[in-house]
Amino acid sequence: MWQIWCDRYLRDGRVADWQQGISHSEGQGYGLLLAQAAGDRAAFEQIEEWTQVHLAVRQDQLMAWSRRHEDGRIDWHNATDGDLFRAWALLRADRDSGWTGHRDKALAIARDIAELCLASDPRAPAEWLLLPGAEARRAPARVLFNPSYIMPRALRELGDASGDPRLLRAADHGETVLAELAAAGRLWNWVDVAASGFLPPKEHRATWGYDALRIPLYLVWSGRGRHPAVAAALKNLEAGAQPGHVIVTRAEDGRPETQSDRPGFLALGDAARCADLPGGPWDTGDYYSDTLLALCHLALREGGCAA
Repeated sequence: MWQIWCDRYLRDGRVADWQQGISHSEGQGYGLLLAQAAGDRAAFEQIEEWTQVHLAVRQDQLMAWSRRHEDGRIDWHNATDGDLFRAWALLRADRDSGWTGHRDKALAIARDIAELCLASDPRAPAEWLLLPGAEARRAPARVLFNPSYIMPRALRELGDASGDPRLLRAADHGETVLAELAAAGRLWNWVDVAASGFLPPKEHRATWGYDALRIPLYLVWSGRGRHPAVAAALKNLEAGAQPGHVIVTRAEDGRPETQSDRPGFLALGDAARCADLPGGPWDTGDYYSDTLLALCHLALREGGCAA
């Protein structure tokens, strides 16, 4: 599976979404994690080298969000999930694989996530919300939040390794917020957390979609398969879907908009149930679907609910 994914999406250390003609920090983080899990040190080092040269261009330890293939144009804003997965992969490489020399970088990234990408919850100022980026909109009364950026296991392992309790609190509170969103029927791609509660985000549609799809994956991977957001996400995936499909986007009123039978999207429902996953096809040409399928296999292997 790993070799097929590499052949399709990895070029000289660059994880490439050929459909969009772009590489993202999120993809580089996913690639590092999958390479570490596969025991492919050569690919891991190549991905990290490309990332250092082309995306580690900020004055802090966070990555630029994207680089276009055609003209090399960079969006220097970071996306916190990419930094979180990169730091976690670097920590795992040093700690679990014995590929030394990566721990210091992992902890430096973790420290900047804690310093630059956390904000107080307006409803409970002592609690930390994980921001979608260092420059993301925040104010004492209203904070932009992406529920799919909460990867509790990564936050906790980096918090433990760095000795920074803020990351541990962000993981705990993130799970609390996900449960609240599930109960409120607002398991959206984006949401504003305000002093008065959860509001539609100013910049985005208040909908279930391609970001929110990852919420059950990260919770199952973190050993939280019984978390209420997993059941809520499963309902969003399956309610009203055609046979052999899942709902990947819904309108503001909850009506299904887009369905898919791609293996990676189907695997999200299987992962939420801790069920057997499809073995392929892998070379579908859909970067996001194929990457989700790879991550689902890894999540079930490491989350404890599947062999």
